[in-house]
Amino acid sequence: DTPTGQWLRRYWFPIRASEDLDKEPVQPVRLLSEDLTLFKDLRGNVGLVGDRCAHRAVSLAYGIPQDNGLRCCYHGWTYDTEGHVVDMPFEPACLPLKIKSYRVQEMGGLVWAYMGPEPAPLLPRFHGFVKEGLDRQVSFKMLPCNWVQCMDNSMDPVHFEFLHAAYGKYYNEKKGIQQPMNLAHHIKIDFDVFEYGIYKRRLLEGEPEDCDDWTIGHPVLFPYILYVSGYQIRVPVDDTHTLHIVYRFPATPEGQESKPIDIQHLEVEYNSLGLVDAPIVIKQDEMGWIGQGPISDRTIEHLATSDKGIILYHNLILENIAKVEKGEDPMGVIRDPAKNEPYIELGIEGHARQSFALVPGQRV
Repeated sequence: DTPTGQWLRRYWFPIRASEDLDKEPVQPVRLLSEDLTLFKDLRGNVGLVGDRCAHRAVSLAYGIPQDNGLRCCYHGWTYDTEGHVVDMPFEPACLPLKIKSYRVQEMGGLVWAYMGPEPAPLLPRFHGFVKEGLDRQVSFKMLPCNWVQCMDNSMDPVHFEFLHAAYGKYYNEKKGIQQPMNLAHHIKIDFDVFEYGIYKRRLLEGEPEDCDDWTIGHPVLFPYILYVSGYQIRVPVDDTHTLHIVYRFPATPEGQESKPIDIQHLEVEYNSLGLVDAPIVIKQDEMGWIGQGPISDRTIEHLATSDKGIILYHNLILENIAKVEKGEDPMGVIRDPAKNEPYIELGIEGHARQSFALVPGQRV
């Protein structure tokens, strides 16, 4: 019920891979500080309901999938995907009880949840999730920090000159790794607000003014996705935890069939001192986010000229919270099907795809 919580509930969030429900059809989920139960019944219907049975408050994460919903393990009360009690064994009648439930949809191999008021907006069909002819690779990792710290990083182009080039060089030298880091210096940065978020642009030393890094850039899809060499999705689990989903979608080689979706579940890796071990770009970003603590103490930070993207992003958050408080839709909410079909494809620079490309065979 906080202003930020009410604003975030206007968006759809990915919470699991569809494949995960095939392997384990009942799973506990935490999203926007709520504990919930995600399940798939025997007919293939997916539901997201409260975490406790209305009878004796037993966790529904121990539930048993049925044709008509999820049966509580304790006394058999059964809930459909909308949270209605549809069966009460040993009772003369099924009482008209209902526990909380939220909308879910499947798209791009992911299960998405909407926790806001009705009518629900459309689930945005960004092309990487739905376009044919792509080989999709997805990793999930729980991070012990607030989601805005991850997004601030996306609005901070110059960090890669130091976090990735300078720190990466330092790390490699300590470990005896022969891998040079030669990312160029920034000459200037800029940001453009558009319908779905913000385009981040940069001009690097030695590049011409008409290069696509500067003329196109790459987008931050407001409020929680960075699009660069795939989607980096920062799901707000609660105030101090973020589910980081890295969703890549390289084109299927010509003449070949698309591969099945590749799902990985990863954990943050720490060194012997309890610090994040960060040999590659994405792990260095995680080090920067986690290194600010569970919730960054913004009373001690001093934003400077290079932080104008972060300031813009924070102001957009406040502006869109105010929109919701006035009963308006915030930025990025889609209600017109014509905007969503067949999919939304956005321009992106070529340089970033090369700079942040994985070494062949390497996974984030």
